[in-house]
Amino acid sequence: MEWFKKIKPKVRVREKKVKMPEGLWVKCDACKEIVYKQELEKNLNVCPKCNFHFRISAWQRIEQLADPGTFVEFDQGVASLDPLGFKDSKRYKDRIKENVEKTGLNEAVICGECQLGGFPIQMCVMEFAFLGGSMASALGEKITRAIERSIERRMPLVIVSISGGARMQEGVLSLMQMAKASAALAKLSEQGLPFISVCTDPTTGGVSASYAMLGDLIFAEPRALIGFAGPRVIEQTILQKLPEGFQRAEFLLEHGMLDKIVDRRDLKHTLVQSLKFFLAEPVEKGA
Repeated sequence: MEWFKKIKPKVRVREKKVKMPEGLWVKCDACKEIVYKQELEKNLNVCPKCNFHFRISAWQRIEQLADPGTFVEFDQGVASLDPLGFKDSKRYKDRIKENVEKTGLNEAVICGECQLGGFPIQMCVMEFAFLGGSMASALGEKITRAIERSIERRMPLVIVSISGGARMQEGVLSLMQMAKASAALAKLSEQGLPFISVCTDPTTGGVSASYAMLGDLIFAEPRALIGFAGPRVIEQTILQKLPEGFQRAEFLLEHGMLDKIVDRRDLKHTLVQSLKFFLAEPVEKGA
């Protein structure tokens, strides 16, 4: 039996709260590790721990590929309209306006002329943040004009694709861009001018079913999703379980659909080496 009980005084320990500035760290979607944002950006937005390729904006891609100070944009004023007066939960016009304000672009692709390793080229880079990089009439027009400039100025063409497919709000007018761009690429091929396609995650739908898979060389980033319909739709259609890694870049390379999987940090060098193969040496503009 206890006659006395010593009561320990309660000591309040003040925890020092360390305020961590927001935006300094990024969680990798693949390995779930926390990565220092500045380190990630220095690594061209490739996870230094698992090699996961984060999505980047069209302007970031251009900055990585084009020789400094050489990129000149064309057709900035080509923008989507609303030919069908489409409305679902929101008017198509309003969706376009929101995405213009969000991205600073009039359409989901930036087209222009630049030098890449000293080679003058026409380059188109798609922007996923603009309605999922979907292919609309204006996008098809800009791509086609870039192809026509390649023919007119005797330049190679490089297209970097990232897209969820055709833009449903423009219906069949969007689907017509597949034939339009493909026909222009056929003329480019007849002229003996090289077209290099780079597929990034994701490259799907009408884009993968047209110009993205028509390159003289087709490259892709690691683990990029590339295909027409989604895996779930295919499984429901054929009533079979798809193999592991289906529609990923590695699967397509194994089955002869790609020429090479290229790490983002090696992409510019690989493109320059490819242009050397096609053109032997850099040429003067318009030569």
